[in-house]
Amino acid sequence: MAMRTLEGRPKTKTITIEQVASPARRPEIQRETLVGLGLDKLGRRKTLVNTDAVWGMICKVRHMVRIVEDAKN
Repeated sequence: MAMRTLEGRPKTKTITIEQVASPARRPEIQRETLVGLGLDKLGRRKTLVNTDAVWGMICKVRHMVRIVEDAKN
């Protein structure tokens, strides 16, 4: 998914992300970004408002999170 472009982003009002990798041995700023997104342990899911600020954070840690495709969205 091309997350940095508006065309590649989901069109829903909210998005659900899941943490799939550990921030261990990563820069501290990436750990802080995960905490800012509400993720602190593997497998945790968080539903967030689909804004540019949230997408900026997701792009910084895109190697540690994935977008969950919900059937209801």
